[in-house]
Amino acid sequence: MKDTRKSAKSTTATDKTSGGFSDEERGAMKERAKELKASARRGPRADKADGESAVLAKIAEMPEPDRALGERLHAVIKASAPALSPRLWYGMPAYAKDGKVVCFFQSAQKFNTRYATFGFSDQANLDEGAMWPTAFAVTKLTAADEARIGTLVKKAAS
Repeated sequence: MKDTRKSAKSTTATDKTSGGFSDEERGAMKERAKELKASARRGPRADKADGESAVLAKIAEMPEPDRALGERLHAVIKASAPALSPRLWYGMPAYAKDGKVVCFFQSAQKFNTRYATFGFSDQANLDEGAMWPTAFAVTKLTAADEARIGTLVKKAAS
């Protein structure tokens, strides 16, 4: 009888679609590591202005139309929940309460998706029944969308 088994080396070497991280995911993890190191250097009394300037700089780096979306979302979030502190989270603009991220904005280019995302973490106070939304696809913002986001952010931060 002929042995038809393949060596482990030959099967894993040709399997390039394993469950590893994508380039974008590895980039986000590297950005998160930088954020943690910078936070440790600044210490526990990190200035809120530092976080805001980092968020605004990250938004400014985004290509259109995500830059415009990020700018509008930043303004809506600041107006709706001024107690939230802007900060970077995995290289994305995020807004935290007591050091814990409540909501974030992910540009479409971050993970090469067809739309930007505005999402809430499990720290957001949005629990309603047995199921509630935690992220929204965003392609443009109307006045009604901004009002809805403002209401959600205010509730999430409460």
